[in-house]
Amino acid sequence: MRFAAYAHQGHRRVAVVREDGMLFPLPGVDSLTALLAAADGLAGVLAAGTPALTAPPGPHVSRVRLLPPLQPPSVRDFVTFEEHVEGVRRSVDADHGVPEQWYAAPTFYFTNPHAIHGPYDDIPMPPGSALLDFELEVGAVIGRAGRDLTPARARDHIVGYTVLNDWSARDLQAAEMKVGLGPCKGKDTATTLGPYLVTADELEPYRDGEGFLRLALTAEVNGEVVGEDLLSHMSWTFEEMTAYASRGTLVVPGDVLGSGTCGNGGCLAELWGLRGAQDPPPLKPGDTVTLTAEGIGTLTNTVVPGPEPVPLPRGRRRSRDRTSRRQR
Repeated sequence: MRFAAYAHQGHRRVAVVREDGMLFPLPGVDSLTALLAAADGLAGVLAAGTPALTAPPGPHVSRVRLLPPLQPPSVRDFVTFEEHVEGVRRSVDADHGVPEQWYAAPTFYFTNPHAIHGPYDDIPMPPGSALLDFELEVGAVIGRAGRDLTPARARDHIVGYTVLNDWSARDLQAAEMKVGLGPCKGKDTATTLGPYLVTADELEPYRDGEGFLRLALTAEVNGEVVGEDLLSHMSWTFEEMTAYASRGTLVVPGDVLGSGTCGNGGCLAELWGLRGAQDPPPLKPGDTVTLTAEGIGTLTNTVVPGPEPVPLPRGRRRSRDRTSRRQR
């Protein structure tokens, strides 16, 4: 089953999407995140959506504005593709190879849940950036709360999947990561989700013998294919990622776990690192990025000018004198 959130005639609705693109609204439901919390897992979500398919259809998807399918409480973005790690390290800090520590655990960072964009929204240039990049990912969506899950148990906590574009200001990212804390403003302006939440049962036919989802991934810029990969090239399954995310804490309904960027052109920075030049060039206003995940759908976003950064002073250098004024 596929779920969409959309705006139409001044109202926000949640609907089941039929294969032909007809929308079947869920009565009284305007938040898929709230529905996930109430449904407590895949069975509850399917039960909530099934009655809508027997009612008269609403509009076609082409006649509405598709919104992000959900507003996640948190977004954990993982780094699970070796090829991406190797290429981007060359681009960002001239390092080569994959650090041995990367293999120890499925590393992630938290990105901004307040900067979620829909599948066809315009994306503003991050303030102060001239090196904007896309990142082609798939996001797993949590449907049941859990803590300290095993990978086997985690499968019952994943309700579905969506396509994810982790927009990245590479110049800001490179500068701020020298402080040693990880990406902040380099990843803070936009994350695109959509076009739908596809429930986990729909993607089971794509699962291989190791538990990975063998989905074809394609990235295009201005209609030209720049990257192609398989989601099954991840080094950890989504269940293993969910187990790690829940270690010592909660994952809750609506949380999104990004796969990390795929390889073979899943972002521009990987290609820059491998080619030793900014080829293709960084994104600029007017460029359109189209990302497709087999079995899930397509995101198409156009870059537009963003605001200028509000100026701030440099950090003040402080005296190391520990003597208080009272002691002088």
